[in-house]
Amino acid sequence: MAASLPQKPGMAGMPPQQQPPHLPPGAAPGAGQQPMPPQGALREISPVFLCRIGQETVQDIVTRTMEIFQITRATQLPNGVTQSQATYQDRFGKLQEHLRQLTLLFKKLRLLYERCVEMTSDLKEGPAELVPYTGEELVSVRVEPCSPAVIQERNEVLEKVRQKNQEMKVLMDQMRNLLWDVNAMLTLRK
Repeated sequence: MAASLPQKPGMAGMPPQQQPPHLPPGAAPGAGQQPMPPQGALREISPVFLCRIGQETVQDIVTRTMEIFQITRATQLPNGVTQSQATYQDRFGKLQEHLRQLTLLFKKLRLLYERCVEMTSDLKEGPAELVPYTGEELVSVRVEPCSPAVIQERNEVLEKVRQKNQEMKVLMDQMRNLLWDVNAMLTLRK
């Protein structure tokens, strides 16, 4: 897992200084990756697409973090038992690589967030006002009275529910008494 994750095709907005160090700035991506679109194409990317890329980035962050925890869980504390130096160096290298990748993923997520804020700045209501709702009170809706047939049907349904609840209560009491008797008989049998 020491190899770095491939960049997502939509992450062309990442500045060259934040590219993984194994790629020189301006270098062409590998054969399995799509080439980065020109800067003019970045303006045509929708905020929804950026949010999807952000979601994938968060999933990558969670995966990397879980892998870090798995590596640290598998590592023995220095309690007098000697581990081979190669094993220690391998785990340490993997841990360093995961931490470096986490740093890059958080930078990528920050760039995505800033780009989404830029693209949605013209919306009239910001996300801080949506959750929790702090605006004016909701206008009460005038409820029209129901027809007598609807009221009668509602009352009939409520009465049926009450009857079923009463029947269930009687059954539960009977089951409880039966279990009590069975337990008492088993106790006497011993």
